[in-house]
Amino acid sequence: MRFPFIGLAALMVAVMNNAVFAADAWPSRSIRFIVPYPPGGPTDLMARSMSGRLSEALGQSVVVDNRAGAGGNVGAEVASKAPPDGYTLLMGAISTHSINASLYRKLPFSPVKDFAPITQASIIPLVINAHPSLPMVNVKELVALAKKNPGQLSYGSSGNGGGTHLAGELFKTMTGTDLLRVPYKGLNPATIDVIGGSIPLVFNDLTTAIQPYKAGRVKILGVSTAKRVQQIPEVATIAETVPGYEAHTWFGVLVPAGTPQPIVDRLSRESMKILQSDEIKKRFAEVGAEPVGGTPQQFAAFMAAETIKWAKVIKASGARID
Repeated sequence: MRFPFIGLAALMVAVMNNAVFAADAWPSRSIRFIVPYPPGGPTDLMARSMSGRLSEALGQSVVVDNRAGAGGNVGAEVASKAPPDGYTLLMGAISTHSINASLYRKLPFSPVKDFAPITQASIIPLVINAHPSLPMVNVKELVALAKKNPGQLSYGSSGNGGGTHLAGELFKTMTGTDLLRVPYKGLNPATIDVIGGSIPLVFNDLTTAIQPYKAGRVKILGVSTAKRVQQIPEVATIAETVPGYEAHTWFGVLVPAGTPQPIVDRLSRESMKILQSDEIKKRFAEVGAEPVGGTPQQFAAFMAAETIKWAKVIKASGARID
């Protein structure tokens, strides 16, 4: 009666040996790096910057594949259904692996079960832009003005459930203010309307805000990160007035769940080296991004905390997409 078990044990050993062999031989062909957003944006630039260095490190081409749509869900679904063999990467984001889990009533993939984290690639700070004519220069004065005029001060943001929308909702909750949100299909038109005086404020990302600010066309009342950012160190954080406030857009590299651990470990090591390089720091800074890095375990813990945080904001704001 022991023979079947001996045969099963031998089969399991063979499978494990094949997996190790496959991992050792990896990569033997090109790797696809899925970006769930259109070409030309910050996510695309960061992925392409990393892909070039990964190609050098791995000895195989790493090709960016843009699969935009549904707030990043289209590209994330494609990646989730790819074979877990190390030949598909995803540049995930706060939307695909945090916000969308609560924003959408049903996702075509599981942000947790369908993916294995590699490393957190970057964050992009958010800012509060104001028209230069407004009689306020910091967050404290903004809060005072908003409380004096409840429901009368409007702000622009990205569409329903976007990072800047939820950053505004979090700000309202933590400050007890009543700001009127004006949704836009993108941050560029919202910024243009602030510059033109059509709306007074916009919760923006630093990528979009930095050039108009440097040109004196908008004010920046505060930045959303825990610490002041290198590009605009003269601007205080929102948290200096509203303790505990923190919100930013973030991105990270993931692979389909079940990818052999040796491949995950190799990708993590190489990615963290790349993110520490001066070249990548310079390229990321061009879009207002700051490289992060960290182990797969650290990235997993970060995503879990972000998912809980934004689920509460989404529930409180009523932002849901069927």
